Amino acid sequence: MTLQVGLGVLVGLGIAKAKSELLPQVGASLRPVAKALIHSGFTFVDTVQELAAEGMEHLNDLVAEVQYERSAAAPTEDEQKKAA
Repeated sequence: MTLQVGLGVLVGLGIAKAKSELLPQVGASLRPVAKALIHSGFTFVDTVQELAAEGMEHLNDLVAEVQYERSAAAPTEDEQKKAA
């Protein structure tokens, strides 16, 4: 039992030592990768926002056209009275 505890302590100390020495090096090498991923994410979001804005503009144009066509095709009150 004490051998297992001692072995566990040694393994823990080894991991802590490796972590303190390797983590800064790994972190420094991954920083440019992380920045590139974040930059790509921002670019993607900007592109999606532009596409959504264009889509909404087209949809609003269609709605305005349909509303105009409906109002032009709808009989006026005078025409409705004459028909009655």
